[in-house]
Amino acid sequence: MKIYVDGNYYSEQDAKVSVFDHGLLYGDGIFEGIRIYHGRVFRLKEHIDRLFYSAKAILLDIPMTHADLMKATVETCRQNNLREGYIRLLVTRGKGTLGLNPNRCKNPSIIIIADTIQLYPPEYYDKGLEIITVPTTRNLHNAVNPAIKSLNYLNNILAKIEANNSGCEEAVMLNSEGYVAECTGDNIFIVKDGQMFTPPLSAGALYGITRKVVIDMARESNMPVTEPNLTRYDLFNADECFLTGTGAELVPVVKIDGRVIGSGVPGPVTRDLVVRYHALTKVSGEPIYD
Repeated sequence: MKIYVDGNYYSEQDAKVSVFDHGLLYGDGIFEGIRIYHGRVFRLKEHIDRLFYSAKAILLDIPMTHADLMKATVETCRQNNLREGYIRLLVTRGKGTLGLNPNRCKNPSIIIIADTIQLYPPEYYDKGLEIITVPTTRNLHNAVNPAIKSLNYLNNILAKIEANNSGCEEAVMLNSEGYVAECTGDNIFIVKDGQMFTPPLSAGALYGITRKVVIDMARESNMPVTEPNLTRYDLFNADECFLTGTGAELVPVVKIDGRVIGSGVPGPVTRDLVVRYHALTKVSGEPIYD
């Protein structure tokens, strides 16, 4: 594997960052996870846009232009001869001192890793997930804004630990007001009476790229989609529920906190969206190979 680090490519064994990098010391940095399908990088521009938005929010100056970062991402896939896989793109604050002051970090670092990906086991896509609600709440907007896709993922990791300790792969995270925000690594949707609902960004949901694709697909098929505040009660009484994410794609949920969702199997709306999403990935994206 060849890994891009600040303009050069290194083997997996030789790709290194300083122990004084504030991305390591304090989680001071941002990242994107991006998918590769059929030799194309899916929704690359949208991911790079979101990376720059996160950077602006934390006053991190990315030392490359938008266009050059897109080219470097595609080239990293080409260097690794990938047609299917996953890209992890990181920008760290860079090497600094042991103090918190980000102004001591003179040179931000850019790292691009392109490799294969481990999705949920196939049976979860066929039969659906069972998930739970966990005690750990989503970060407050005036603390660490959930819209910033930062390297500091401890909030999500704590919720993931609680899910794993209960024998689940995923968990619903509520915000401080008790409304549904998102899951530890995915956005959440429900279908009820022919309408689709997903938590608003203001509830603590990440502006998911796959989330946006699914909303667009639903509206193209004339299904109403709204973003109201949702409670656990709304989830429990949904006809269908599914999660979306770059890594997860679309995965159905059939039980939440012991409550069976709908008929207890992946529903027709979810199945239709999965088919349409996979069809879209075959024709859309930035080509890796000319």
